[in-house]
Amino acid sequence: MLEAADDAALASAIAGRDQDALAECYRRYGGACLSLARRVLGDRTLAEEVVQEVFVRTWREPQRYDPGRGSLRSFLLAQVHGRAVDLLRAENARRAREERDARRDARPGLDLEREVVQLAESEAIRTALRTLSDGERQAIELAYFGGHTYREVAVLLEQPEGTVKSRIRSGLLRLRAALIDAGVHR
Repeated sequence: MLEAADDAALASAIAGRDQDALAECYRRYGGACLSLARRVLGDRTLAEEVVQEVFVRTWREPQRYDPGRGSLRSFLLAQVHGRAVDLLRAENARRAREERDARRDARPGLDLEREVVQLAESEAIRTALRTLSDGERQAIELAYFGGHTYREVAVLLEQPEGTVKSRIRSGLLRLRAALIDAGVHR
């Protein structure tokens, strides 16, 4: 009986929660809907999801179809096309966002030789710092690693500014000599 029903009668039966009517609707128009979704998306799985979503929405909101505006087939195809295009745009936007993020966060490839040299230099600097007096090391660490000015270092160490400057200067000269001996500095 439903096989002979026109679109308006089929839509009316779907609105009346007739599952057989929905099955007939899918039998008639599901293939065309899937074909259109596949053409737009280029992916069968996504196309199947779009078609399923459109038919589920038709079941839940049958009043969206107006027989006075066109055939049920045209309505379903328009719904599938719109949803497929939305999905395609969202996917393209996601891909573009991921590529943009990847470019922004991109690190140059690991240069193992440079990493090893930097590690050796860091160790040589730590060793050289240990050869300094406590006063020289503290002043240099606060000024160069802590980012403090001579005046701030003097306040932090509770020492005269001239003493701090002298300790930093003599400590840097000793560091330079130790790094030259270690082959790190020229």
